[in-house]
Amino acid sequence: MKYVVTDQVVLMRAPHGPVAEYVRPFGNWAREQGYSLAALRHRIRLAAGFSGWLGEKAVCPRVIGSQHCARYLREREQRIRTGDRVSLRQFVELLCREGVTRSEKASAARLTPAEQCAQAFGRYLREERLLSEASQLNYVPFIRDFLTDRFGDGPIKLARLDLSDVTGFVQRRAPGMHRKRAQLLVAGVRSFLRYARYRGEIRVDLATAVPSVANWAMPSIPRGIAADQVRQLLKRVDRGTAIGRRDYAILLLLARLGLRASEVVSLELGDIDWQAGYLSVRGKGGRRHQLPLPKDIGEAIVAYLKRGRQRCACRRVFLTSRAPLRGLAGPSSLDAVVSHALVHSGVEAPTRGAHQFRHGLASEMLRRGASLSEIGELLGHRSPETTKIYTKVDLAALRTLALPWPGGVR
Repeated sequence: MKYVVTDQVVLMRAPHGPVAEYVRPFGNWAREQGYSLAALRHRIRLAAGFSGWLGEKAVCPRVIGSQHCARYLREREQRIRTGDRVSLRQFVELLCREGVTRSEKASAARLTPAEQCAQAFGRYLREERLLSEASQLNYVPFIRDFLTDRFGDGPIKLARLDLSDVTGFVQRRAPGMHRKRAQLLVAGVRSFLRYARYRGEIRVDLATAVPSVANWAMPSIPRGIAADQVRQLLKRVDRGTAIGRRDYAILLLLARLGLRASEVVSLELGDIDWQAGYLSVRGKGGRRHQLPLPKDIGEAIVAYLKRGRQRCACRRVFLTSRAPLRGLAGPSSLDAVVSHALVHSGVEAPTRGAHQFRHGLASEMLRRGASLSEIGELLGHRSPETTKIYTKVDLAALRTLALPWPGGVR
């Protein structure tokens, strides 16, 4: 008897085994993620076969894990195809979400104490401090390394930390890093030590003992992309494709509103008020500020939503171009969008990253007579000192415009 999984996939017979009832939900999930029909059918058949194999081997659903997936792929008659391991992992993840298996908890238990402590710190940054995703991604790996350096794979006993542990770690790691990276290391360690004291795990304020990294005031002029380069870049984007429409909307948000990469990535459908014509942007520290939605940006986003963005349960505005459909991974994904656009257009910009649009917009606004408060309001700066960096003068560039002294050199 035929078994209907989705309106596009029908199996010749109903699946059997301990998790057969979850084959249909898995098929619906895969369809929502935007997989092609061929990929959808293969994933459903793979999940159905896996359930039948689990029944033959009398595997208890509560203990299903990656080792069963690997064994099934080895023992079945078909050749292993690219993506089979990922498909089964996705099926097991669905089983975990449904409370069928404990494999996810088991994998979490295999984390080292240092990794578990670092992840708890990450949750604190996210849920209580409301720090941006970028700050979490920067700080947590440093703390995992710090704890591993001090405690190895053993239990974490923060009460045993002392001044030499803190200063020694920073002095060993910071010299080999770029200055900004070293500053992030120092900031992360200080934040963690404050967190540990807040939890009562250390009594001494070790955060004040973390060595500082030299930070000369306003060391360089921000490297911003020029306005004519922005126009040339936008003109060359291929808006005849779904990816092109997505990338064009992203580039407009960067260039016209000066949004940070993290702000564009985290933008959700509900953050756009089409009636009032503004965006609600998540800035640093979880703060929100509203920005007007220019007509050209609104039209670009609408074009992407109607003729580029596939239907998906994810609420992020900008999605990956390939299944599984999800929001863009992080700020680095926007750097990739910018880099691709620059290569395609042939524009020789100062950098290949997304942040140059923010600097370029601020410099252009200043050149056109905008005040620092106006620039800071648009860019979401909390401190006027942050905006002052755009008042620096590029003396090397001005020398090329200088007129020769009348009469020449004597």
